[in-house]
Amino acid sequence: MKKLSVLLFLLAIAPAWAQVQKPTFESIEAAKDVKLTLDPTDVFWRAARPVYLQVNRRGQAEMDYRTEVRSRWTKAAIYFLFSCPYKQLYVKPDPDTSRETYELWNWNVAEVFLGSDFKDIKRYKEFEVSPQNEWIDLDVDLHKPHHEEGWVWNSNFEHRARVDTERHTWYVAMKIAFAAFETPSPQAGQIFRVNLFRTEGPQDHIVEVLWQPTMSETFHVPEKFGLLKLVPK
Repeated sequence: MKKLSVLLFLLAIAPAWAQVQKPTFESIEAAKDVKLTLDPTDVFWRAARPVYLQVNRRGQAEMDYRTEVRSRWTKAAIYFLFSCPYKQLYVKPDPDTSRETYELWNWNVAEVFLGSDFKDIKRYKEFEVSPQNEWIDLDVDLHKPHHEEGWVWNSNFEHRARVDTERHTWYVAMKIAFAAFETPSPQAGQIFRVNLFRTEGPQDHIVEVLWQPTMSETFHVPEKFGLLKLVPK
């Protein structure tokens, strides 16, 4: 009876979002930081446990664009690798990879939404990279009427991209310092909130592929995010 009372008390004080069982993406610890590679067969990425983006925003299957995402982490940073099969690329003419590209989301991109704040789930970070290695990162605050203003924030994350025309697959790798999340000393077992996205084709025939469907006209539905767990090697 005492254990039941304690459990009920914990549920009462926990945020409602955290009380719902969420799908979990496991990021596997690596012994040391490495140079970013776009080869999914590299030993660094082979140790990861992939998840797959294979539904649209309404939860309907998009198996032609089933996208694999892998993740590793170290004491300094978290890594992601996207493998994105494609039929038609829609990329920005005259790409500029020397600086941030505002409104990059209007073109084909791979995106990571990642948050460490479980008390205010409307606050999180967004990272986007295109097949041409253009990039943008945002400090998202959905309390503001124009959350895209968060693009002036800079995480200094590392990124690479390439298109394999023979395999009809493009790849994106990211390395994001934990300092970007006010988490300078990550620990095994630590949990983050996460969702993963990519887009295919032009705006008039765009296909959006997600890990967790938002059931909305926007990607920015933090209530629908899953979890990312730092798992020891």
